[in-house]
Amino acid sequence: MSEPQAYLNGRFIPQSQAHLPLHDAGFVFGATVTDLCRTFGQRPYRWDDHLCRFRASCEQAYIDPRLGDSEITRIADELIRRNVNSLPPNQELCLVLFATPGAIGYYLGESGGVGDGAPTFGMHTFPLPYARYRRLVQHGAHLVVPQVRHLPASCVDPHIKHRSRMNWWLADREVQAVQSGAQALLLNEQGYVTETAAANFLIVQCGVVISPPSETVLAGVSLQMVRESCGRLGIPFAEQQLTVDDCLAADEALLTSTPYCLAGVRTLNGQALPHPGPMLQRLRDAWSAEIGADIHAGFR
Repeated sequence: MSEPQAYLNGRFIPQSQAHLPLHDAGFVFGATVTDLCRTFGQRPYRWDDHLCRFRASCEQAYIDPRLGDSEITRIADELIRRNVNSLPPNQELCLVLFATPGAIGYYLGESGGVGDGAPTFGMHTFPLPYARYRRLVQHGAHLVVPQVRHLPASCVDPHIKHRSRMNWWLADREVQAVQSGAQALLLNEQGYVTETAAANFLIVQCGVVISPPSETVLAGVSLQMVRESCGRLGIPFAEQQLTVDDCLAADEALLTSTPYCLAGVRTLNGQALPHPGPMLQRLRDAWSAEIGADIHAGFR
């Protein structure tokens, strides 16, 4: 099996050679904007939405990748083409793109400071890890609310998809000490539910799908798909502030994320929630019908 290719600063290179230098701002400051897209039928799914979110994150983070959307799209298509050649037809890919402000010269005794050099821009792929998400899709997620809180919007806009994730690391360590294999569901400073490190969170109550307010969480592409599916199916969709008690009293709770699209929640803080629920099945069927394939085929 040939080595996968990556793209970094204008070149396609073997993935093992894709490295950031020690003085890159993505390493020094954690100043990295990113996005992740997956394929269906080995073609990028909702690419325009992911690229739009990536572009918006770059603008909000003052990082200019110095590439137009058409050029980024061309690179993404070429990278996928190169890397699917050695995969079986039913294996899908995840595509990661990222940008940083580039090298900070004085961190290695060179000339230049923050933003003086060219930005770093790269992409890489990896096979969609079905095994990683199989238990989640089949049996549901276990969520725990830690003491670590969501970063305040006054510090970092939650719409920026970035790699400065120390708070998520701390939240995960805290949660693993409570329940191995659980995921952290963070609250904001006001005590309202936000999201997990890798998924948007929803509840279902009296036939209504409810999300935390959009200004408090990442603008999830999969979350948007759920919203659109609800519109097509005539299912009410609402945004409101949610307390932990609201979630514990829900008819169902759901996670939505790019790799696995949709999953149910089995427990929250050790309390069982209805799983699998009818809304999970209804939305999963609608999503599968929309793309013309079972979204969970690889996870069974």
